[in-house]
Amino acid sequence: MIEGLKFDEKGLITAVVQDAQSKEVLTVAYMNEESLQKTLETGETWFYSRSRNELWHKGETSGNTQKVISIKADCDKDALVVEVLPAGPACHNGTTSCFTETVLENDRVGSVEIIPQLAEIIRKREVDMPEGAYTTYLFEKGIDKICKKVGEEATEVVIGAKNRDAEEVKWEAADLIYHLLVLLQEQKINIYDVLAVLKTRHEEKRASTKK
Repeated sequence: MIEGLKFDEKGLITAVVQDAQSKEVLTVAYMNEESLQKTLETGETWFYSRSRNELWHKGETSGNTQKVISIKADCDKDALVVEVLPAGPACHNGTTSCFTETVLENDRVGSVEIIPQLAEIIRKREVDMPEGAYTTYLFEKGIDKICKKVGEEATEVVIGAKNRDAEEVKWEAADLIYHLLVLLQEQKINIYDVLAVLKTRHEEKRASTKK
């Protein structure tokens, strides 16, 4: 793994740390050969601190460790993408990611990251049950109401599609996804488990076409 990688004149290589599930970039740090070797041996991220000139184990004091899922090198082999399952916030400020300041954002460009973010909001709604929230209302009414709403929204998507009304389909599809996430939370099914099923099906189909 380490052989062939290109470390800079200070013996360091850039490591972009990414959530393996949400694909959100959590932080950018640096590794030297020793910290990378420790990462490979322990299965958790180790970095090299340029300010302290020493190795550091992410989460050693805070408990916010990062379980390594994969490490990939770029085409020039001078940078790494480290996919992890974080046990807590990546940033020392207590935020999930170090990248919280928006410099530019096009509101018309959607992101799949909104799905796990929305799922997390729905999970918290079920725990906190804030008064007046629509999600609270759905959980209070229970599974029959939630299932009814999923069915209604699915029907609305079908009607919009049959009417060739793209705008209606977009809005109704968004409603359907929201209510489906509520249903998954009520059933205690993690959205990532659903995505894992899709990934498995895709990989099995791709493998079968190569035979």
